[in-house]
Amino acid sequence: MAIESATVLDAPIEDVFAWHERPGAIRRLLAPWAPMDVAQESRSLADGVAELKLARAVPWTSRHVAADYNPPYRFVDDGEVPLLGQRMPWRHVHDFERVPASAGQGERTRVIDRIETPVPGSALRQMVAYRHRQLHGDFAVHADMRELAPDPLTIGITGASGLVGTALAALLSTGGHRVVRLVRSSPRSSDERQWNPADPAPDLLAGLDAVVHLAGAPIAGRFTDKHRAAVRDSRVGPTARLARVAGGMPFISASAIGFYGADRGDEQLDEFASRGDGFLADVVEAWEADARQAAGRNVSVRTGIVQSARGGAMALQRPLFAAGLGGPMAGGEQWLSWIALDDLIDIFYRAIVDDRIEGPVNAVAPHPERQRDWARTMGRVMRRPAILPTPEFGPKLILGDEGVREVAAASQRVVPARLQEIGHLFRFPHLEAALRHELGHTTDSTVTRATS
Repeated sequence: MAIESATVLDAPIEDVFAWHERPGAIRRLLAPWAPMDVAQESRSLADGVAELKLARAVPWTSRHVAADYNPPYRFVDDGEVPLLGQRMPWRHVHDFERVPASAGQGERTRVIDRIETPVPGSALRQMVAYRHRQLHGDFAVHADMRELAPDPLTIGITGASGLVGTALAALLSTGGHRVVRLVRSSPRSSDERQWNPADPAPDLLAGLDAVVHLAGAPIAGRFTDKHRAAVRDSRVGPTARLARVAGGMPFISASAIGFYGADRGDEQLDEFASRGDGFLADVVEAWEADARQAAGRNVSVRTGIVQSARGGAMALQRPLFAAGLGGPMAGGEQWLSWIALDDLIDIFYRAIVDDRIEGPVNAVAPHPERQRDWARTMGRVMRRPAILPTPEFGPKLILGDEGVREVAAASQRVVPARLQEIGHLFRFPHLEAALRHELGHTTDSTVTRATS
């Protein structure tokens, strides 16, 4: 069988085709709920090969067909999908058509996806709809950011292999920027540089226009002395040393809403709110002080609870909800200040190029939710009941008392005041749309960005 779907982008056909040719395109378009990941991107849409990994590391090779390569109008990839113990043929035709300019509009492009495979169409339609939403969202963001930085930039990223770093690197590179990954191991290409967190080389960042510092040990975990030391020592110290070698370039550092403490009740917390109490508040305060050692403009992106089917808290809880066992956690009254993954990387992108942003910025959606409402929305999106409460002793077995207080049961009603002040547009200001996008439960192929 075959399915076909089309959407129209507000961009010239040459720009749209070039976007697909750049590194990161396949990562931006791969549905996050699908049990697959990118092992190796194709080097060419003409005759290159992409290596994907399906569940349990089953390989899937996708080959571009040279005979069908016709830029900027078409490229094709084919292969065999390993599914249910079989290998099913797969052919994906990507067509691009010029849409003539009309009154009030410039040249546009119709993007047409046609997939020929025995795989049921019901499993493919949401994936194609996701691709089109990503294209609309990314092209809108790139257009906005080009108003601030019209020329391509070279941007260094630490932690580029993590959930946020992988998505940010793909967003930037498809936008025409060069990403240099700062890695601790030996570099494998000219787009990697070896970074020693204990003693970064004075010329580590030479030739870069900005640096984004995302590296740090995962915060979630049992709050033992060893875990607390890993969280603190991977941030406090390495951040200062990296900031000092950044010179006058923009220095954009990850941070966390843990700055505000574990429980602030119903207080609405903007960037001017005082710091709270607890281990994470202590770490974040020192972490941001390190970032301020940069000589140039510095931004600390205080990140909320990231919503992504690929990782983080949502990915951990998704199997419970799929089994009908999800529900409110630790009573459900606590405030959950969340952020869609795509909105988070848009904020990092803006922090790189927008001189109006300096110091702390709250990277959260405009509408925080109580945890019980998050659970209800998750259940509604997944068409499962969400009434079974998760007793507090469950998370305590994994996180311990302090971990539950500071992470699982934390209550922070944080608002993105600084972003709203400058008119930043969110792809997903409301929770349900964000969850539907990440989990493939929507038929809308476009993205509406809004400030509220």
